[in-house]
Amino acid sequence: MAQAIFGVWDYVIMVATMIASVAIGVYFRFSGGKQKTNEEYLLADRNMSIIPVAVSLMASFMSAITLLGLSSENYYYGMQFVVINISYGLATPIISKFYLPVFFGLQKTSTYEYLELRFGPKIRMLASLTYTLQMVLYNGIVLYAPAIVLESVTGLDRLISILVVGLVCTFYSTLGGMKAVLFTDLLQSFLMFGAVFSVVVFSSVQLGGFDQIFIKAKEGGRLDFNHFSIDPTERHTWWSLVIGGLFTYMSLYAVNHTQVQRLLTVSTLERSQKCLWWSWPVLSLLSIVSCIGSIGIYAVYKDCDPLMNHKIDTIDQLMPYYVMDAMRDVPGLAGLFVAGIFSASLSTISAACNALAAVTLTDYVGRWCNIRDSYMPWLTKLAACGYGFVFLALAFLAEHLGGVLQAAFTIFGAVGGPLLGMFTLGMFTTFATERGVSIGLISAMMMTLWMSFGGPRPSPTKLPLSTEGCGSNGTVISFPPSNPDDYFYLYRISYMWTSPFGFVWVVVVGSAVSALWRQQQPWERAGRPHPDPALFTPPLAARLRERARADKTDIQCELLKCDRIRE
Repeated sequence: MAQAIFGVWDYVIMVATMIASVAIGVYFRFSGGKQKTNEEYLLADRNMSIIPVAVSLMASFMSAITLLGLSSENYYYGMQFVVINISYGLATPIISKFYLPVFFGLQKTSTYEYLELRFGPKIRMLASLTYTLQMVLYNGIVLYAPAIVLESVTGLDRLISILVVGLVCTFYSTLGGMKAVLFTDLLQSFLMFGAVFSVVVFSSVQLGGFDQIFIKAKEGGRLDFNHFSIDPTERHTWWSLVIGGLFTYMSLYAVNHTQVQRLLTVSTLERSQKCLWWSWPVLSLLSIVSCIGSIGIYAVYKDCDPLMNHKIDTIDQLMPYYVMDAMRDVPGLAGLFVAGIFSASLSTISAACNALAAVTLTDYVGRWCNIRDSYMPWLTKLAACGYGFVFLALAFLAEHLGGVLQAAFTIFGAVGGPLLGMFTLGMFTTFATERGVSIGLISAMMMTLWMSFGGPRPSPTKLPLSTEGCGSNGTVISFPPSNPDDYFYLYRISYMWTSPFGFVWVVVVGSAVSALWRQQQPWERAGRPHPDPALFTPPLAARLRERARADKTDIQCELLKCDRIRE
């Protein structure tokens, strides 16, 4: 890979932006004696404004993976992935109406405390461990992503880049509470939007007009949206992106502790729902602009692909390479771009460290140890620091998982789908039992992890690339698809179907085991005739309240009847 030139102003702006991000964490950590308790550190006193929370919800989901993964995805495989934005619009009202009211009504520090109230302590521990696995794997990818950028634009070795990013992220995560995370997300979101809009603007200028982006992308086959196949082995189709995206988005925003924790930082349910609704258009705007920017890069390099011309080593280095190639004459712009990537990872990892620390102290340590309240904030920060080092170790393995976008969605699907199914059984049914849900979750995780990582998977087939504009030996390169017979069928299923598969497996198996293998529910063990309506989705909760009132009325009528007989 050709070494890029990183100017003095680039370094100045990048360092200044990183210092600003860390300064926010330091300010909220020390100003006015804040964050003396875990409630303040983890949930920002539950008095945050709507906009910072809404933007933070978007930033933690997309992060640096958006800027790197979407650019390579659309460039090499076409713009079909933009269809996934439809699923975000479908999922938002479902989450807002059926899932969020349950968590907000309970006001628990850990999302998985719900599971103990609904089923029992064993399933809470199992779900917490599952969530921890998901977030540790995902944040290894998040930490790996900016290391690619630093290597591309500064020439730093990837090993050194991962260490630099990882240590700074760990320092920031240990300092910053939830307020720091939310306001840093706001800062880095502006940087992310600035980065993707600058790509669109520069590519439009290079091509002689905004319309040229789509004209050249269509000529190169990047605007083919006619993939309507229901074949689950086809990587991206309308069905896999809409349905798979729906379940992936719900697994993140409906039941993932990192996101639910942010939704609990406001004062009322209505404000929390507004945060979720505002997050959707911000998320889709960034996603769509990123997709347009990526095909803009394709239009620029249509006749001289940088990967085939050995200017980059991996497809995820595409956007940073373009930034250095096209924007090197504008002092500081490349530094601002790198700062956006870096800040994105900072916010995501700091949020994950806070969330995992909350789960660790609440679900693990707090169950077995009687710890004084004055020690809890320090132990939480220590746990956050420890997770930062775990992410650092995992980042070195991330390059073996394929492109960062597919790797992230694979992890979300393999773990998030089964977790969503488990919470859904708890909130939408009264018959599901701890034993049934536990068996459903464990068996689903075994299946989804086997599908995702159990063996060699066919590599996605790139669209044709050209090096005709690179020199005298240029040519058009076509990539033949993999032979399906070379791979086991489960390994050929698109990663977008993993989350729906895991969800359905848990619901079906969990329901069957609960029905066939009867177990007392928590309220039955406590001698109560009815379950607590607060543990169920609003429509079911309303019916449970009506049933409880009807039974109470019947009992009162019986008592009155007995009194009349005595008279």
